[in-house]
Amino acid sequence: MMKMIAGGWLLVLHISIFLPSVCRIHAVSYDYSATTECLIEPQRAQYGGGIITNPDFTHGIQGWTVFGQGAVKEGISNSGNRYIVAHGRSHPLDSISQQVQLEKGKLYSFSAWVQINGGRGNVAAVFKMSHGELVRGGHVTARNGCWSLLKGGVYANISSRAEILFESKNTEAEIWVDNVSLQPFTMEQWRSHQDESIDKERLGKVRFEARYANGTAIEGAGFSIKQTKSDFPFGCSMNYHILSSTDYQNWFVPRFRYTTFTNEMKWSSTEKIQGQENYTVADAMVSFAQQNSISIRGHNIFWANENFQSEWVKNLTPDELRKAAEQRIESVVSKYKGKVIAWDVMNENLHYHFFEDKLGENASAEYYARAYQLDPSTTMFMNEYNTIEDSRDEKANPLNYMTKLDEIFVISWKPRNISRHWFAGPF
Repeated sequence: MMKMIAGGWLLVLHISIFLPSVCRIHAVSYDYSATTECLIEPQRAQYGGGIITNPDFTHGIQGWTVFGQGAVKEGISNSGNRYIVAHGRSHPLDSISQQVQLEKGKLYSFSAWVQINGGRGNVAAVFKMSHGELVRGGHVTARNGCWSLLKGGVYANISSRAEILFESKNTEAEIWVDNVSLQPFTMEQWRSHQDESIDKERLGKVRFEARYANGTAIEGAGFSIKQTKSDFPFGCSMNYHILSSTDYQNWFVPRFRYTTFTNEMKWSSTEKIQGQENYTVADAMVSFAQQNSISIRGHNIFWANENFQSEWVKNLTPDELRKAAEQRIESVVSKYKGKVIAWDVMNENLHYHFFEDKLGENASAEYYARAYQLDPSTTMFMNEYNTIEDSRDEKANPLNYMTKLDEIFVISWKPRNISRHWFAGPF
């Protein structure tokens, strides 16, 4: 919304303008690059290795030692690339080690390229603090014959010496490591990186020019701008209390343009007794959201966790479950088609497998295909937790997420724009 300070007629444009931040903390730029591909040759160490000594093993094993049992040796690829190998292992943490100094209040971005010499398995970066605490700094599913990027980091709660280790529960496997990096950032630098990303991705320069109706420029014209609506997709979950609580409504509506119902659209809420569907609460919440221009994510059609199934669902035979699930997906998708912007089709299916256990390994993919068939204009999502923010959860690491997504895509061929859903947890 604009207002001309100088007098006269002008052609009015309604336009949004964003002003970039004017203050910047000078620092090493954050390296956002990452890949889930397994490469024949590893990429270079990020930040030139940061504070790591001999990050690319150009000088053999200088700066590195053995941790635990076993031994280390130098490896050289056919192309001449040098790396280090931890072998003869008998404990998950038997690996290579390098000591570093961590400073309180700093964030450390870690990366390394790893592989194992047999099959595939998880490899984690572990920081052993001077007082004995083991802090995981990321993990990846490593493979034989190609290099996987392990990327993560830690936040230093205290100043301490720390040993960087690599962990694999498969003690029969060798751990191969190359191009290790540990780059420190102050909190101010980290915030500066965030601001730079915001400026790059969300802001843009806009030039204003006021003219009279005859096209003549208005000299000295001034403008005032007032934001009337937020377009950034920022949302929050909503529960049934919003229907009866004015305080809840007054808090929610001005702040959020997107929502996910906590439980009210789930199968366990809409069909508590077999054959008796009740969408009364969900319908009321949909109406409330629509009246207040709040977009709704359809959460969820199915939940892969057995603990959150109704008792009658748990007791069905496979044939009965297949029939009931078909009724469920047709009912909820048809009812809210055109009223939701997304469907969480099979919730948390990296952690849990209720439908696969009952109906076969392709159950999730088949329901994604069916949901798309019923509502092809709405985006299908694979909703998970701990995909990035909690490196202790090996089930949901990015590679496993992408692998599951590929399986669904191959069979159902249509789910796209898949996103993740995060909870707070250690980095």
